[in-house]
Amino acid sequence: MASLKRSAGSDPFAANISSKVYVRSTKSGKVQKITAPRDAAGRLAPFVLSEAPAGTSTYPQGHYLVPDTNVFLTAMDLFEQSSAFYDVVVLQTVLEELRNRSLPLYNRLVSLTKSDEKRFYVFFNEFRLETHVARLEGESVNDRNDRAVRRAVAWYSQHLARTGAKKVPAVVMLSNDRENLRKAKEEGILASSLRGYVSQLKDGDSLLDMVPDTEDHDDVSSKDRRPGQPLYPEYFSMSKMMTGVKNGLLHQGIFNVSPYNYLEGSIRVPAFPKPLLILGRENINRAIDGDVVVVEVLPKDQWKAPSTRVIEEEAITQNENPDAEEAAGSIVTEKERKALQEEVRRTHSKTTEGHAQPTARVVGVVKRNWRQYVGHIDQSSVSQSAQQGRKQDAVFVLPMDRKIPKIRLRTRQVAELLGKRIVVAIDAWDRSSRHPIGHLVRSLGELETKAAETEALLLEYDVQYRPFPKTVLDCLPKEGHDWRVPQSLDDPGWRGREDLRHLLICSIDPVGCQDIDDALHSRPLPNGNFEVGVHIADVSHFVKPNTAMDAEASIRGTTVYMVDKRIDMLPMLLGTDLCSLKPYIERFAFSVLWELTPDADVVSVRFTKSVIKSREAFSYEQAQLRVDDHSQQDDLTKSIRILMALSRKLKQKRLDAGALSLSSPEVKVQMESETSDPIDVKTKELLDTMSLVEEFMLLANVSVARRIYEAFPQTALLRRHGAPPKTNFDELANQLRVKRGLDLSVESSRALADSLDACIDPKEPFFNTLVRIMATRCMMAAEYFCAGTQAYPEFRHYGLASEIYTHFTSPIRRYADLVAHRQLAAAIGYEAMHPAERSRGRLEAVCKNINVRHRNAQLAGRASIAYYVGQALKGKAAEEDGFVIKVFSNGFVVLVPKFGIEALIRLRDLADPEPAAEYDAETYTLRTSGSREVTVEVFQKVRVRVTDHKDEATGKRGVKMELLGTY
Repeated sequence: MASLKRSAGSDPFAANISSKVYVRSTKSGKVQKITAPRDAAGRLAPFVLSEAPAGTSTYPQGHYLVPDTNVFLTAMDLFEQSSAFYDVVVLQTVLEELRNRSLPLYNRLVSLTKSDEKRFYVFFNEFRLETHVARLEGESVNDRNDRAVRRAVAWYSQHLARTGAKKVPAVVMLSNDRENLRKAKEEGILASSLRGYVSQLKDGDSLLDMVPDTEDHDDVSSKDRRPGQPLYPEYFSMSKMMTGVKNGLLHQGIFNVSPYNYLEGSIRVPAFPKPLLILGRENINRAIDGDVVVVEVLPKDQWKAPSTRVIEEEAITQNENPDAEEAAGSIVTEKERKALQEEVRRTHSKTTEGHAQPTARVVGVVKRNWRQYVGHIDQSSVSQSAQQGRKQDAVFVLPMDRKIPKIRLRTRQVAELLGKRIVVAIDAWDRSSRHPIGHLVRSLGELETKAAETEALLLEYDVQYRPFPKTVLDCLPKEGHDWRVPQSLDDPGWRGREDLRHLLICSIDPVGCQDIDDALHSRPLPNGNFEVGVHIADVSHFVKPNTAMDAEASIRGTTVYMVDKRIDMLPMLLGTDLCSLKPYIERFAFSVLWELTPDADVVSVRFTKSVIKSREAFSYEQAQLRVDDHSQQDDLTKSIRILMALSRKLKQKRLDAGALSLSSPEVKVQMESETSDPIDVKTKELLDTMSLVEEFMLLANVSVARRIYEAFPQTALLRRHGAPPKTNFDELANQLRVKRGLDLSVESSRALADSLDACIDPKEPFFNTLVRIMATRCMMAAEYFCAGTQAYPEFRHYGLASEIYTHFTSPIRRYADLVAHRQLAAAIGYEAMHPAERSRGRLEAVCKNINVRHRNAQLAGRASIAYYVGQALKGKAAEEDGFVIKVFSNGFVVLVPKFGIEALIRLRDLADPEPAAEYDAETYTLRTSGSREVTVEVFQKVRVRVTDHKDEATGKRGVKMELLGTY
C-alpha cells in the first residue's frame, strides 16, 4: 500500500519526514514502524497519482479526490467504474474506519489501491504532524474523523500550491454529509457532494443513476421532492426504545415477512411463547425482512389469527404510479384495504376463536439489514415517455426476493434497463414515501440468460464470488502444483507428524468431488478391537492466522455449491490440489484415531498431525458396489466392510440416545456434458456408504469438540442446535391429530424421534418422509458459537442428541473447521495458538459471520437447483404425484418429491372464472364450487402437471403446477 511521497526540498517540514519512517503505537502497546516502500536500490517507489490528473467543468486544471468514509460505504461500485474516479487519495482515517464498519468493502478498496490503472493512493494522515488531529472534549468520533479529512485536504492543497507549478491540480473532498460540506465551505476547502461531482463528468448521466439517494437532497430539484403528508408513524427515539425494552414494555427482535403475504410479518421475543404478529403497512412501519426492530404489543382486542390468505404485492399494487409516491394521502391502497377486509371477516368468525395471537406494531428500527438487491423494472410502472427519452424518471423495481418490498428508483436509462436483471441498493425510506427509495448499482444482463441469473443468485444471497485478490494468491506456496510432501523426515514440515503412509486409507465422496476433505481407514487389532482413523486435510498448514488468505477465508466463511459451479472458500491450488486428499499422492493430514470395540464403543482416542497416502478415491456408488460384491476380498474392501458394520452400530447408538432422522427433498440436476444445459432431474439415492462416512465424521467432530473445550473452555469454537420451542410444532401436531389421528410428542428429541417413527400411512409410503420434511421446518437453525458465551447445558446439539459438537472434518470448505484445527493443534501441543486466535471477541465476530455465510450458502444452493429444475423442464410438461403441505383460503401449496420443489396453486389457477371457495381452518380443508368443484386438504396426495413458468413478479423462471386431480 503506497503513502504520499515528495522531494525533501518541497516542504518546510521535510526534515522530519526525509527518512520516510513513521512510528505508531499499537493497541497492545508495542511500537510499530511504517516505512514508505523503496525498491532494491533503496530508491523510493514511483509516484502513484498522475502529475496531470483529468479535469472537469468545475476543475479544468485537473483534480485529486479525497472521499470521506460514508462515500465509500454507500457508493463503492462507483469508484470501481472504469470510466471515472481516478487519482483518488484514500486517507488512513477513512481506511481504518471502513475496515471497522465493513470488511468486504475494505478489501475492495485495498484492491483499488493496488491497481496501477486506477491510481488510488493511501496517505497515512494520522502519522503526520501537519495532518494529525486530536479528538476534542465532547467531540464525537465521527465529527473528529470528518475534521481529520478536512485537515488533510487543506494541508495537501497548500502543499501542492507551494510547488510553484503553473497548473496546480485542485484537491476536492467528496462527502454526502451536509454538515461536513458546510464546514469545508466555511474553511475555504474545495468540496462536493457525490451527486454534484458526478454531474460534471462526461458520462455523468449514466453514472448519476448509481449515486445513492442518501445525501440531504440539496442537489435534487423541487419537482422531485413533494412535501407530502407523513404516511407512516414516526419512530421512537433510540433512548425511548432502549428504556422500553429494558422495562419490558417494548420488545426487540428480528422482523420476518411471511413468504405468502407481504402485509404480514412476525417477530420472536423472549416474553411470548409464539411469535408476535405484525399486520398491515402501518404496523410494519417501513421494517424490511431481517431488520432488528423494536415493537409494542397492541391491546388484546386487536389480537388476530395468522393469515390464511395469500396476498402478493405485485398483484395488489400493480400499475401504481411511482411519481405519485409522496402525494398519496393514505398509507393503505384501496386494493390492500379490500384484501385485508377478508382477513378481518375471517378473524371475527367463530371458527377462529382461540387461535388469536398477540399482535404488535413496529415503533423503531435498531439496525437495518439493507443490502444490495437483485430485481427488474416493473413494466407497469414505466411511462411511455420514459421508454423513449433520457430524462430522469421514477420506476419501481421488483426484487427477486418476494419478502422485500418494491423499490422506487430514479433513472435516465429506463429503455436500456427494461428486461434486464439489475442490482439496486436501498438508500432511505422516509415517512412520506409508501415505498423505499434506492439507486441503481449495475445491470447484470438480460433476464433468463444463464450468466445473469447465476450471478443474480450469488448476489441475492451475498456470496463472495469475486476472484481472489493478488494479496491472497501471494500467500500460496511458490512451488504451485509442484509442491510435494518433503522426502526427508528431518524437514521442518515433518516436525511432530506421524507417518501413516503404510495404512490402507481411502476416501468416499460424491461423484466428481475434487476438494477431498476426509479419508478413512480401519484395521483389526490383536485384542479383537478395531483401530479406526479419520484423516482430514491439513489446511491449517497452508493457511496461517493473520494473513490475507486467512482474512479472505474468514469473510467467505464457506464454499458455495451451485448446480453449475462451485464458489471456493480457498484458492483452487489448495482446495482441489495441495490440501485435497487425492489418491496415490502423499498429503499432510490431521488424524483422529480411535480404538473401538466390535460394538462400536470407544476405548480410546488420540489426535495427531500426520502424513498419509490414500489408496483410492471412491464415489459413494463405487464404494457401495465394492462392499456388496462378495467376490472382492482384498484388504481395502475388507476395511470398508469393517467401517460399514461399525457405522451401523454408531448410528443405532445415536438414535437410541434420541438423535433425529429428519428429511429434506434432495434432487440432482443432470447436465448435458458439452453445453452444460440441464436435461433431467433425479431424486438423490441414499446409500449405506453415505451413512458410513457421516457416522465417522460425526464421531470425529464430537471427539474434537470435547478435546478443544477441555483445552479452551472460553474460546473453543463449537456448534449447537437449540431445542425448538414446543409452539413451533403446534400447527403440525394439530394437523396430524385432526387429519390422521396421530400424536406428535415434542417433550424431548427422543420423544419426537419416536413419534416421527410412528407417523406411518400403510397406503402411502412417502407419508413418513413428508412428515419428517415438515418437522424439519419447525426446527431451530444450528449455529456456531464461542464456548464462553453459553452455559454447558446450552452446548447440546438437539438434532444429533450430543452434549457437545463442533465442525472439524471439512476445513477446505468451512472456515469453522479451520479454526477448530488450529485449536486442536494447540490443545495437543503441536503449535501454539496465534494471539489473534485467542481473543473471544474476535471469535464471536467470526461465529456471527460464518453463521450467516453458512445459511446463505444453503439458500443459494437450493435456489440454484430450483432455477435449473425450471430450465430442465423448459418447453416440457411432466405429470407427477405431489402432496399438499399447506392450505390457504385462496390456494394451496404442493410438494413434488421427484423434483424436490413446491409451488403455490391459487384458486384462479383452477378454472376461469375463479371458483368460489369455502375454507375450514379447523380441518385444513378447502372446498371449491362453481366453475370447478374440488376438495383439497393437508397431507393429501394429488396429481399435478408441472411446466416451466416465468414469474412476472420476480423475473425468475421456475415451475408452475396445474391440479389434474386428487386421490
